[in-house]
Amino acid sequence: MNLLYSNDRKAEYPASWYAATANPVDRFPTLSGDVKADVCIVGGGYTGLSAALHLAEAGFDVILLEAHRVGFGASGRNGGQLGSAQRMDQEDLERLVGDDDAAKLWDLAEDAKDLVKSLIAKHQIDCDLKPGVAVLGLSNGEQQELHDHAAHLSDRYGYDQIKVLDEGAGHALCPSPAYRGGYLDMGAAHLHPLNFALGLAQAAAKAGVRICERTEVLGVGETTPVVVKSAQGNVTADHVILACNGYLGDLNRKVATKVMPINNFIAATEPLGADTAHVLTKDVAVADTKFVVNYFRLSADGRLLFGGGESYGYRFPSDIAATVRKPMAEIFPHLRDVKIDYAWGGTLAITMRRMPYLARIAPNILSASGYSGHGVGTATHAGQLMALAIQGQAEGFDTMARVPALPFPGGPALRSPLLVLAMTWFALRDRLGF
Repeated sequence: MNLLYSNDRKAEYPASWYAATANPVDRFPTLSGDVKADVCIVGGGYTGLSAALHLAEAGFDVILLEAHRVGFGASGRNGGQLGSAQRMDQEDLERLVGDDDAAKLWDLAEDAKDLVKSLIAKHQIDCDLKPGVAVLGLSNGEQQELHDHAAHLSDRYGYDQIKVLDEGAGHALCPSPAYRGGYLDMGAAHLHPLNFALGLAQAAAKAGVRICERTEVLGVGETTPVVVKSAQGNVTADHVILACNGYLGDLNRKVATKVMPINNFIAATEPLGADTAHVLTKDVAVADTKFVVNYFRLSADGRLLFGGGESYGYRFPSDIAATVRKPMAEIFPHLRDVKIDYAWGGTLAITMRRMPYLARIAPNILSASGYSGHGVGTATHAGQLMALAIQGQAEGFDTMARVPALPFPGGPALRSPLLVLAMTWFALRDRLGF
């Protein structure tokens, strides 16, 4: 199954609230004929656009190939949350890689947030960047775990941007009967994800990157120089960056054994008017502690943007709105019958440990993917780290690449049935309160 076309029409953004409110950007041309470049980047999401921008600013001749449109995939469809830390909890990272590398990974995660904020400021990207992400638990035990985590970040890393929330403070922020408190991280942020991607594309093009849309890559040879093949022509380059995330397909089996595509879904309600106060009392984003996480925030025009729902297999459900309405009604029962104006799905990618997979596929081929729902900052930063690695400054890239990555059992051939089993189990676990 080619996920590039399984659920979407070629070169058309999904009918999302993000697409409906996107800043106007002209289409980029399709590749025409054979060309050469210093670096060829495959994929036009945050990873590829960031890598392209940073390389071009460093003086490299860069071409970027995107099968659909820039920001077409998860970069233009996600919940828009710029979270702190890595996707794996810092305590777990300390046990996995030791205190020294865990501290480096914390610093890299802080760099990722700073990078997104600085790119938005430097290139004047209009994407509604706002501070604040709350993490809320659904039980007293989860509340305590979140409070302990906040204390650990403060004590070990000196992070002072988190305010812990007891049940009363949590309800004052988010008046949902489902939650028992947690914390509010004002060092984290949220934004309009598609407009951020489009802004990166415009900045990259201005820096001299040749962006080619509607150009699906069919093969990447592990040669020197590398030949990247497409139906529209071939690119010969000294270096290649694979920035495909959930849409890698069959381009590289080594990456595919460690990175699994999954789907997630978001709905945008009608504008809620005064009822926004019964959802959130501050303009912050929220994520909760469910394994199949619920995440939400208010849009600039007062809609609830709610992400959640389970997908068994790689086809989007026929009624995405109904898929999202179910968990949304569990969190906000008073919105059970609210009108949903937009509902869309997207394909992201996860790894076994939920840490991104950065790897040297060959001496002149780098790859980064598997952001596991933490990609706004991490993917943008991974692009910069790969750009630096090509320039011979690989310390950050190598630190990320040292995190042990487990293959999915059975490799790519069994990922789809494994996904069904995993989603079934974790959905049952959440419902039973395990």
